[in-house]
Amino acid sequence: MTAHFLYLFDPLCGWCYGASAGIAALAKHPGVTVETLPTGLFAGDRVRTLGSEMRDHILASDRRIAALTGAVFGDPYRERIVGGAGLTLDSSHATLALTTVAQTVPDRELDAFHTIQRARYIEGRDIPDVFVLIDLLVEAGFDAAAVMLANPDPGVRKANAQRLERARSVMQHFGIGGVPALLRVDGTALTPVDASTLYRDPLSLASSHRLA
Repeated sequence: MTAHFLYLFDPLCGWCYGASAGIAALAKHPGVTVETLPTGLFAGDRVRTLGSEMRDHILASDRRIAALTGAVFGDPYRERIVGGAGLTLDSSHATLALTTVAQTVPDRELDAFHTIQRARYIEGRDIPDVFVLIDLLVEAGFDAAAVMLANPDPGVRKANAQRLERARSVMQHFGIGGVPALLRVDGTALTPVDASTLYRDPLSLASSHRLA
């Protein structure tokens, strides 16, 4: 049985980082297809500034994520958050970067997402910076996407806006308040799946009895 999932996420979502190993394992499972779709949780009018309250919330969440999933948060990342008063939480450029990958090598968008996550959460790199993202794409072999990100044309920007609109429409329709979110795709029908399974037993999602 073929299983098709739609995965909703944001590059600055810590819980999405915690789910990265699970979604990767699910996507690699035979007979499983995972379609990725960024939501713009911290993009556009949702950009936020890192104040003390947000900082404390992020650090507390990171501790819970690490305990639950085993995800590693590097010291450079922690230092950036702890000393980052006034930092901008903006996933706009990272979201656009993923759209350029979707436009050039669509079957590797999840790989690009994980590259961006590792750069942020382990290496502490400044993901909101478009030049950092261009370097990351080049380093990971996404040369065509890097060129596109450096000079995004109206078509790429339109595709990016359409992806965000679709993600937000799905979230609104199903009353999904946050990410990561996972939905099973059956033709044109979508069915929400418990995304927390990605932290515990992701391959159970691929079994036929869970897809019935």
